[in-house]
Amino acid sequence: EVQLVGSGGGLVQAGGSLKLSCTASGFPFDDYTMGWFRQAPGKEREGVSCISSSDGSTYYADSVKGRFTISSDNAKKMVYLQMNSLKPEDTAVYYCAAKLGPETTRWRGAMDYWGKGTLVTVSE
Repeated sequence: EVQLVGSGGGLVQAGGSLKLSCTASGFPFDDYTMGWFRQAPGKEREGVSCISSSDGSTYYADSVKGRFTISSDNAKKMVYLQMNSLKPEDTAVYYCAAKLGPETTRWRGAMDYWGKGTLVTVSE
């Protein structure tokens, strides 16, 4: 059974930091590119960051560049999202996702598996 379990969300003040974690199981992690998406109330789910399974290349949405860092630990089958200098507009449910193949993407339609999401709330 495929599982993606995200954790690390919470309430933080603007300017603060959070680190999201996602534990994967049930599929060959090394063959999958991992990504983080987010969905704010009333908005569509958007790609935040992605890390390639083959060479570790990364994608970041313009809105998070320089503030967020994605990383992965293939031995532990985990992917992380370090979020610094958080802003109220970062408030959303954050989803971990996986896609077969090495290409990074920002398109939710490209992802094969999804976690249930973890809520990040950034207060003023």
